[in-house]
Amino acid sequence: MISVLLVMILVAGVGLIIWRSNIRGERWRQLQEARRHEAEIATAARRREAEIYAARTSAIEPYHIMNAPEFETALAWLRQRDGCPEAYVTGKAGDLGADVKAVTPDGRILVIQAKRYVKGSMVNGPDLQKFGGTRYTVHRADVAAVVTTSGFTRQAQEYAAAHRIVLFDNDALAGWAARNGPPPWFAAPLSPHSFPLPEQAPRGRHSRPVPP
Repeated sequence: MISVLLVMILVAGVGLIIWRSNIRGERWRQLQEARRHEAEIATAARRREAEIYAARTSAIEPYHIMNAPEFETALAWLRQRDGCPEAYVTGKAGDLGADVKAVTPDGRILVIQAKRYVKGSMVNGPDLQKFGGTRYTVHRADVAAVVTTSGFTRQAQEYAAAHRIVLFDNDALAGWAARNGPPPWFAAPLSPHSFPLPEQAPRGRHSRPVPP
């Protein structure tokens, strides 16, 4: 009787060991599967980031070889491409800072000041102040934005934040042109955007941006 009891205890013990081993093995497999899934997600994210960077780098190049009038025309073209049929260039002497005007797809009046600047020429506070004084009172803008191939000084960013002016620098423009970033009117009128200073290309000429 005792022998039978010992055998039963031994069998139960072996079964418990096997059961625990199976549980640990299943947990290990689940952990490995989760790690593989995380690695696949990370790889896909890095691939997507590389694709976005390549698209933006290619899309922004034409803007770096435009002169100021061509840059204004290119911005009007981007607005028409993205659903602003009434987009036109107004940039001329006495335009009071309004280089491009348009009506957004949701019916707002959009006024753009275009700053075709090169490396080392930042859009500063006084630049924005000239535009800030006319954007709403004279041009009746619902959305006021400054778009540049350069960047913005801290003073310009502070002025824009205080006066609801959307700032689009080189990186933001690249995303917009490549269709993997928002247009300026998506950032307004709730709060303006500020972006890190990008590297710049030399100034040159080009007739218009290359459509993606």
